[in-house]
Amino acid sequence: MPEVVEQSIEQKISCYYDLYVPDGAAPKPLLIALHGYGGDKSSMMRLARRINEQDFVIAALQGAHQHMIIPKTREEKLGFGFGWVTNFKPEESVDLHHRNVRHIIETLTNQGIADGRNVFLMGFSQAVGVNFRFAFTHSHLVRGVIAICGGIPGDWGAEGKYNGSDLDVLYIGAEQDEFYTPERLEEFAEAIRRRAGSVTLEMFACGHEVPRDSYPTINQWILSKVRV
Repeated sequence: MPEVVEQSIEQKISCYYDLYVPDGAAPKPLLIALHGYGGDKSSMMRLARRINEQDFVIAALQGAHQHMIIPKTREEKLGFGFGWVTNFKPEESVDLHHRNVRHIIETLTNQGIADGRNVFLMGFSQAVGVNFRFAFTHSHLVRGVIAICGGIPGDWGAEGKYNGSDLDVLYIGAEQDEFYTPERLEEFAEAIRRRAGSVTLEMFACGHEVPRDSYPTINQWILSKVRV
């Protein structure tokens, strides 16, 4: 019997990000902010600007995988959200994330808008894992990582998979998080310490969300890591 053989069609798709450039002399540190599963670039940009909209260039990248959000009532409109990785050929999702983040860094540094020595990746939930993959694969491009209520890559322990570096990591957790409990976050932070220059773990009293009380902590941590 003839076999069924899977084929592929390469397509060009558009990926989107919102860019915010504050007034003042350029270049400035670059904060690349990634939303969680079901979020979008607009919501993450609002959050990042609440952290600091004076000292950082902010790029809020949107996940490439769109999905529908079914309304709870008939009166509500059909919604949509975005994600970073799918279970179907996840390596392609990871590669796309890598290419998009590299594009943002290279474009904004080449334009003299962002300081290439001070690039920080911030992600919530699902975005945490893909950001760790990027940062510890392209550690020469990243100064630090802010990881909020998310996990580490499943292959983190693979020998020779990720680069050891002097990257600094701020891990933000939530005491009532039902998905990433404090115990899991402590385990993840310990695993990251084996490759990073430093890991700071801070816990806040809330559920699975970006804790509002963490904004000053994130801002002060980034400012303390900026290379002059």
